[in-house]
Amino acid sequence: MIYLNVILTVKDAGDVPEIQSLLSEQGRLSRAEPGCVRFEVYHSNNDPKVFILNEHWADQTAVDAHRKATAYTTIYQPKVLPKVDRVPHPAELVP
Repeated sequence: MIYLNVILTVKDAGDVPEIQSLLSEQGRLSRAEPGCVRFEVYHSNNDPKVFILNEHWADQTAVDAHRKATAYTTIYQPKVLPKVDRVPHPAELVP
């Protein structure tokens, strides 16, 4: 299992509603991809410019396929990434 946590901070507060909408659609599409076990988008209660992606993928092949799929190539990469600072946190589950 691959666990990915990504913290996104929107650069311009005026872009928050657009980013929220884009991430919602990206999440919906990503959840339908083969090998996606979980794809959740959280919006911080402490800082309205912060979003957290919590992703669980069956294996690295699923992650690689995700990065070539519609959600990543038509929403995340071209529309979200230019407007956010991104800090990835790949993780291991603590038993």
